[in-house]
Amino acid sequence: MSVALRNGLVSAVLATALGLMPVSALAQQDGTVSGDKTTDMVVDAVIMRPLGLAATVVGTVLTVVALPFTIPSGSVETSARQLILRPADYTFKRPLGDFSDSGEDGH
Repeated sequence: MSVALRNGLVSAVLATALGLMPVSALAQQDGTVSGDKTTDMVVDAVIMRPLGLAATVVGTVLTVVALPFTIPSGSVETSARQLILRPADYTFKRPLGDFSDSGEDGH
């Protein structure tokens, strides 16, 4: 095989590979973070839901600790909404694998 033919073949293969890259990027499913709905669901169930539960528990503790400061200012409801309800909604109300909603539902 001559050098010119080999270089031409290598160039054609590289051009084809580069040309196909944008097509594969368009293959990502709409509404997914990782490109695969199953992977999104696994990441949500294994990582995000436990973190959301931990955030809800920590938020509850922080809300109780902050009560001496929030009662006089009248901000108990706002504090509870931000520290407890938002993480709880994100953890328990959001469909599995759906990261489009950050847990805010107008509380």
